[in-house]
Amino acid sequence: YLQRVIALLSKYKLLEGFVHLQGDQDETLADSSVQRNNLDELQQLLDKLHPADVAHILEALPLEDRLIIWGMIKPEYDGEVLLEASDAVRETLITDMGSHELVAAAEQLNADEIADLAPDLPQDVIEDVFRSLPIAEREQLRAAMSYPEDSVGALMDFDVITVREDVRIEVVLRYLRRLEELPDHTDQLFVVDREEHLKGVLLISKILVSDPDTLVENVMSREIITLHPGDKAQDAAYAFERYDLVSASIIDHDKKLLGRVTVNTVIDYIREKSENEALNLAGLREEEDLFAPVLKSVKNRWVWLAVNLVTAFVASRVIGLFEDSIEQLVALAALMPIIAGIGGNSGNQTITMIVRALALDQINSGSAWKLIRKEIGVSIVNGLIWGAVVGMFTFAIYQNIELGLVMMLAMLLNLLLAALLGVLIPMTLRKLGRDPALGSSVLITAVTDSGGFFIFLSLATLFLL
Repeated sequence: YLQRVIALLSKYKLLEGFVHLQGDQDETLADSSVQRNNLDELQQLLDKLHPADVAHILEALPLEDRLIIWGMIKPEYDGEVLLEASDAVRETLITDMGSHELVAAAEQLNADEIADLAPDLPQDVIEDVFRSLPIAEREQLRAAMSYPEDSVGALMDFDVITVREDVRIEVVLRYLRRLEELPDHTDQLFVVDREEHLKGVLLISKILVSDPDTLVENVMSREIITLHPGDKAQDAAYAFERYDLVSASIIDHDKKLLGRVTVNTVIDYIREKSENEALNLAGLREEEDLFAPVLKSVKNRWVWLAVNLVTAFVASRVIGLFEDSIEQLVALAALMPIIAGIGGNSGNQTITMIVRALALDQINSGSAWKLIRKEIGVSIVNGLIWGAVVGMFTFAIYQNIELGLVMMLAMLLNLLLAALLGVLIPMTLRKLGRDPALGSSVLITAVTDSGGFFIFLSLATLFLL
């Protein structure tokens, strides 16, 4: 679909450009059947696409083309497309819309979906949306917006179907038939009492195979997975993965049913979290629009580039301390990057494992030292094996056994340093309340570069000169 949209858009822009070059004499060309056919075909293609596909197309287009396509999206789909688009692209689309358009787009969404969109909307638009909602939905929206972004409450869906335990299955079936449609990802109904306390769940599969005269209480399940709105969203992700859930109930401390979490919301959260971790490892502060203005991209990237620059100066000064040694044995200059490069790669491997383990909550204070000892053991084995390989190659090239031994020892020591810091950096960031992935890759590379240079050149100065 993307390539087809790009092709049709190119035809449209090409003809528009031709009309502009020709001036007044070809103004009618802009309204020609060819141009109308291009627009009609493009419109028909966009109309049949899922909002997620439209969002993907918008993210892949430069700003000018993006706004042309955005202007062709039917207004009733604006809200859904905004929800599916990345934060950076969503910002450009919202900037192009007027307040009345934004209010109309938000009114097409449920309260929990509006809450997802709310942080990106102007305050006056949020106020207008509040006033336009029924009282019940207004309260739901206020509740959804009160939960932290990384909490279960922020993932909550208020669209639930509840039944009583003292009714027959036949009554439940009649009730369901009166609905226009079931909420998305409905695999179970929630059984509550008159005060909305959760008593159990009634699986859709049980409704289909049970005798219509059977009471709900006789076929419902009382062994249920429940979540609280203040729980971490990551806990919900664990539960869905561990128990293969499609939906799960959210209750308050009095066991009153507040809403549910569905698998599609959890998948979106996991995807967004993994993307953010990948960006943080690279030192990017936030998701970036591929076609964002230069200055905006610079603002997103400058912090860790500045850190990297400082560490590069540190590494250069480390090398400067051993200028005399390098002058006496020029081979040192050629061999230094090997030690630093292998140390950086090894450190990044360790950090990736530790960040993943922290995200899955697999590390605690009791297991931290065991983990450090394990990583040190791995680095010793790798250091001995690959240090020996590097040492033999060095000897083969330079015919200097002492230099080969120095390479082997430097490799071993730098891998030990990489392993130790690969564990400590993310764990320290976590203890300080920061994202353990935040700039970890940048930091470990900087440390292993400077440390590798210092270790190798110190050993060379000590044993070779």
